[in-house]
Amino acid sequence: MQTFKNILGIFFIIFIISCDSKTQKTNVTAYEDVKIVSAMKNVMWKGELQGKVNLDTISTKKGLYGIGPESYLTGEILINDGKSYVSRVTSDSTMTVEKNFDVEAPFFVYANVTEWTSVELPTTIKTIQDVEKFIDENTKGFKRPFVCKLIGSVKTATIHIQNLPKGSKVSSPKEAHQGQVNYKLKNEEVEIIGFFSTDHKGVFTHHDSNIHLHLITKDENKMGHVDAVEFDKMILYLPQK
Repeated sequence: MQTFKNILGIFFIIFIISCDSKTQKTNVTAYEDVKIVSAMKNVMWKGELQGKVNLDTISTKKGLYGIGPESYLTGEILINDGKSYVSRVTSDSTMTVEKNFDVEAPFFVYANVTEWTSVELPTTIKTIQDVEKFIDENTKGFKRPFVCKLIGSVKTATIHIQNLPKGSKVSSPKEAHQGQVNYKLKNEEVEIIGFFSTDHKGVFTHHDSNIHLHLITKDENKMGHVDAVEFDKMILYLPQK
Protein backbone atom coordinates (compact mmCIF):
# COMPACT_ATOMS: atom_id res chain seq x y z
CA MET A 1 0.00 0.00 0.00
CA GLN A 2 2.82 2.35 0.94
CA THR A 3 4.54 1.60 -2.38
CA PHE A 4 1.35 2.48 -4.26
CA LYS A 5 1.12 5.81 -2.40
CA ASN A 6 4.73 6.54 -3.23
CA ILE A 7 4.07 5.87 -6.92
CA LEU A 8 1.04 8.18 -6.86
CA GLY A 9 3.16 10.83 -5.19
CA ILE A 10 5.81 10.58 -7.87
CA PHE A 11 3.23 10.88 -10.66
CA PHE A 12 1.72 13.93 -8.92
CA ILE A 13 5.12 15.63 -8.73
CA ILE A 14 5.81 14.85 -12.40
CA PHE A 15 2.40 16.29 -13.32
CA ILE A 16 3.07 19.54 -11.41
CA ILE A 17 6.53 19.91 -12.95
CA SER A 18 5.10 19.28 -16.41
CA CYS A 19 2.39 21.92 -15.94
CA ASP A 20 4.92 24.39 -14.59
CA SER A 21 7.23 23.74 -17.53
CA LYS A 22 4.44 24.47 -20.01
CA THR A 23 3.58 27.66 -18.16
CA GLN A 24 7.19 28.81 -18.20
CA LYS A 25 7.48 28.11 -21.92
CA THR A 26 4.38 30.15 -22.79
CA ASN A 27 4.96 32.80 -20.09
CA VAL A 28 2.04 35.01 -21.13
CA THR A 29 1.14 37.91 -18.84
CA ALA A 30 -2.53 38.71 -19.31
CA TYR A 31 -3.94 42.22 -19.09
CA GLU A 32 -7.48 43.14 -20.00
CA ASP A 33 -6.50 44.55 -23.38
CA VAL A 34 -2.92 43.44 -23.98
CA LYS A 35 -1.00 40.15 -23.80
CA ILE A 36 2.73 40.09 -23.06
CA VAL A 37 5.02 37.12 -23.67
CA SER A 38 8.33 37.11 -21.76
CA ALA A 39 10.36 40.37 -21.72
CA MET A 40 12.94 42.33 -23.68
CA LYS A 41 15.30 42.29 -20.69
CA ASN A 42 15.31 38.45 -20.70
CA VAL A 43 16.66 38.55 -24.25
CA MET A 44 19.13 41.40 -23.72
CA TRP A 45 20.58 40.38 -20.35
CA LYS A 46 19.85 36.67 -19.98
CA GLY A 47 20.37 35.60 -23.60
CA GLU A 48 16.94 33.98 -23.89
CA LEU A 49 16.92 34.08 -27.69
CA GLN A 50 14.70 31.08 -28.34
CA GLY A 51 11.07 31.44 -29.34
CA LYS A 52 8.63 31.83 -26.44
CA VAL A 53 5.54 32.06 -28.63
CA ASN A 54 4.61 30.93 -32.13
CA LEU A 55 2.30 33.48 -33.73
CA ASP A 56 0.18 30.69 -35.19
CA THR A 57 -0.91 29.82 -31.64
CA ILE A 58 -2.59 33.21 -31.15
CA SER A 59 -6.17 32.11 -31.63
CA THR A 60 -7.99 35.36 -32.42
CA LYS A 61 -6.59 37.04 -35.51
CA LYS A 62 -9.40 39.57 -36.01
CA GLY A 63 -8.13 43.06 -35.30
CA LEU A 64 -4.83 41.59 -34.10
CA TYR A 65 -1.79 43.84 -33.65
CA GLY A 66 1.61 42.81 -32.31
CA ILE A 67 5.33 43.59 -32.36
CA GLY A 68 8.58 41.94 -31.36
CA PRO A 69 11.78 40.45 -32.81
CA GLU A 70 12.09 37.08 -34.47
CA SER A 71 13.59 34.27 -32.38
CA TYR A 72 17.40 34.32 -32.17
CA LEU A 73 17.15 37.98 -33.27
CA THR A 74 17.16 37.12 -36.96
CA GLY A 75 14.47 39.60 -38.00
CA GLU A 76 11.58 41.83 -36.96
CA ILE A 77 7.89 40.94 -36.61
CA LEU A 78 4.81 43.08 -37.08
CA ILE A 79 1.16 42.05 -36.94
CA ASN A 80 -1.02 44.73 -38.49
CA ASP A 81 -4.79 44.19 -38.41
CA GLY A 82 -4.53 40.41 -38.55
CA LYS A 83 -1.68 40.24 -41.08
CA SER A 84 1.73 39.06 -39.91
CA TYR A 85 4.92 40.40 -41.50
CA VAL A 86 8.51 39.27 -40.98
CA SER A 87 11.44 41.36 -42.21
CA ARG A 88 14.99 40.06 -42.56
CA VAL A 89 18.28 41.58 -43.69
CA THR A 90 19.59 40.73 -47.15
CA SER A 91 22.23 43.49 -47.36
CA ASP A 92 23.16 46.85 -45.87
CA SER A 93 20.59 48.49 -48.14
CA THR A 94 18.00 45.78 -48.86
CA MET A 95 15.63 43.54 -46.92
CA THR A 96 12.89 40.98 -47.45
CA VAL A 97 9.40 41.38 -46.04
CA GLU A 98 7.15 38.35 -46.13
CA LYS A 99 3.67 37.58 -44.79
CA ASN A 100 3.98 34.67 -42.40
CA PHE A 101 2.30 33.58 -39.15
CA ASP A 102 4.54 30.52 -38.74
CA VAL A 103 7.22 32.43 -36.87
CA GLU A 104 8.44 32.55 -33.26
CA ALA A 105 9.44 35.46 -31.02
CA PRO A 106 11.57 35.51 -27.85
CA PHE A 107 9.34 38.28 -26.44
CA PHE A 108 6.17 39.68 -27.90
CA VAL A 109 3.30 42.05 -27.11
CA TYR A 110 -0.08 41.86 -28.83
CA ALA A 111 -3.69 43.01 -28.61
CA ASN A 112 -6.98 42.87 -30.50
CA VAL A 113 -8.67 46.15 -31.43
CA THR A 114 -11.49 46.62 -33.92
CA GLU A 115 -12.81 50.07 -32.98
CA TRP A 116 -10.61 53.16 -33.05
CA THR A 117 -10.78 56.88 -32.35
CA SER A 118 -8.75 59.02 -34.74
CA VAL A 119 -6.84 62.19 -33.91
CA GLU A 120 -4.93 64.32 -36.41
CA LEU A 121 -1.48 64.99 -35.02
CA PRO A 122 -0.63 68.69 -34.62
CA THR A 123 2.07 69.89 -37.00
CA THR A 124 4.30 70.51 -33.98
CA ILE A 125 4.56 66.74 -33.41
CA LYS A 126 7.68 65.74 -35.32
CA THR A 127 9.60 63.06 -33.41
CA ILE A 128 9.12 59.85 -31.44
CA GLN A 129 9.57 61.82 -28.21
CA ASP A 130 6.93 64.32 -29.34
CA VAL A 131 4.36 61.66 -30.13
CA GLU A 132 5.14 59.76 -26.94
CA LYS A 133 4.45 62.89 -24.88
CA PHE A 134 1.32 63.68 -26.91
CA ILE A 135 -0.07 60.18 -26.40
CA ASP A 136 0.69 60.24 -22.69
CA GLU A 137 -1.01 63.60 -22.18
CA ASN A 138 -4.09 62.62 -24.17
CA THR A 139 -4.72 59.16 -22.72
CA LYS A 140 -4.79 59.75 -18.98
CA GLY A 141 -8.19 58.06 -18.81
CA PHE A 142 -7.17 54.98 -20.83
CA LYS A 143 -6.50 51.50 -19.51
CA ARG A 144 -2.77 50.94 -19.88
CA PRO A 145 -0.88 49.39 -21.61
CA PHE A 146 -2.56 49.81 -25.00
CA VAL A 147 -1.88 49.53 -28.71
CA CYS A 148 -2.04 52.53 -31.05
CA LYS A 149 -1.31 53.17 -34.69
CA LEU A 150 -0.17 56.05 -36.88
CA ILE A 151 -1.09 56.29 -40.55
CA GLY A 152 0.21 58.93 -42.94
CA SER A 153 3.49 60.23 -44.31
CA VAL A 154 6.96 60.68 -42.88
CA LYS A 155 9.63 63.04 -44.18
CA THR A 156 12.39 60.77 -42.88
CA ALA A 157 12.70 57.68 -40.72
CA THR A 158 15.35 55.28 -39.51
CA ILE A 159 14.31 51.69 -38.91
CA HIS A 160 16.40 48.68 -37.98
CA ILE A 161 16.25 44.91 -38.37
CA GLN A 162 17.95 42.58 -35.93
CA ASN A 163 20.43 40.30 -37.69
CA LEU A 164 22.33 38.46 -34.95
CA PRO A 165 25.00 36.13 -36.36
CA LYS A 166 24.14 32.46 -35.97
CA GLY A 167 25.51 30.91 -32.79
CA SER A 168 25.99 34.24 -31.00
CA LYS A 169 25.65 34.41 -27.23
CA VAL A 170 24.01 37.42 -25.64
CA SER A 171 24.45 38.83 -22.14
CA SER A 172 24.06 42.58 -22.78
CA PRO A 173 22.18 44.95 -25.11
CA LYS A 174 25.43 45.65 -26.97
CA GLU A 175 25.85 41.95 -27.76
CA ALA A 176 22.17 41.65 -28.69
CA HIS A 177 22.55 44.33 -31.35
CA GLN A 178 25.48 42.68 -33.16
CA GLY A 179 24.67 42.53 -36.84
CA GLN A 180 21.77 44.98 -36.61
CA VAL A 181 21.25 46.85 -39.86
CA ASN A 182 19.76 50.37 -40.04
CA TYR A 183 17.74 51.58 -43.02
CA LYS A 184 16.94 55.18 -43.95
CA LEU A 185 13.56 56.10 -45.40
CA LYS A 186 12.53 59.35 -47.04
CA ASN A 187 9.10 60.73 -48.04
CA GLU A 188 7.22 57.47 -47.49
CA GLU A 189 3.57 56.65 -46.87
CA VAL A 190 3.58 54.38 -43.82
CA GLU A 191 1.67 52.65 -41.07
CA ILE A 192 3.25 52.53 -37.63
CA ILE A 193 2.03 50.19 -34.91
CA GLY A 194 2.95 51.08 -31.36
CA PHE A 195 2.47 49.75 -27.83
CA PHE A 196 2.41 52.35 -25.08
CA SER A 197 2.99 51.94 -21.35
CA THR A 198 4.60 53.88 -18.53
CA ASP A 199 5.15 50.67 -16.55
CA HIS A 200 6.81 48.22 -18.96
CA LYS A 201 10.34 49.49 -19.51
CA GLY A 202 12.54 46.49 -20.19
CA VAL A 203 9.48 44.36 -20.89
CA PHE A 204 8.29 45.60 -24.27
CA THR A 205 9.72 49.13 -24.32
CA HIS A 206 13.33 50.19 -23.96
CA HIS A 207 14.60 51.54 -20.63
CA ASP A 208 14.38 55.16 -21.83
CA SER A 209 11.01 55.06 -23.60
CA ASN A 210 7.32 54.43 -22.98
CA ILE A 211 6.57 53.37 -26.54
CA HIS A 212 7.75 50.65 -28.93
CA LEU A 213 7.08 51.27 -32.62
CA HIS A 214 7.31 49.13 -35.76
CA LEU A 215 6.83 50.70 -39.20
CA ILE A 216 5.73 49.25 -42.52
CA THR A 217 5.63 51.19 -45.78
CA LYS A 218 2.44 51.40 -47.79
CA ASP A 219 3.89 49.13 -50.50
CA GLU A 220 4.87 46.60 -47.78
CA ASN A 221 8.44 46.44 -49.07
CA LYS A 222 10.08 47.86 -45.93
CA MET A 223 9.38 47.05 -42.29
CA GLY A 224 11.31 47.37 -39.05
CA HIS A 225 11.69 48.79 -35.56
CA VAL A 226 11.53 52.60 -35.54
CA ASP A 227 14.61 54.34 -34.12
CA ALA A 228 13.96 57.87 -35.38
CA VAL A 229 11.31 59.62 -37.42
CA GLU A 230 10.28 63.03 -38.70
CA PHE A 231 6.52 63.03 -39.13
CA ASP A 232 4.82 64.88 -41.96
CA LYS A 233 1.03 64.46 -42.04
CA MET A 234 -0.12 61.79 -39.64
CA ILE A 235 -3.34 60.48 -38.10
CA LEU A 236 -3.10 58.85 -34.67
CA TYR A 237 -5.52 56.02 -33.92
CA LEU A 238 -6.31 55.14 -30.32
CA PRO A 239 -8.49 52.24 -29.16
CA GLN A 240 -12.00 53.31 -28.25
CA LYS A 241 -12.45 53.37 -24.50
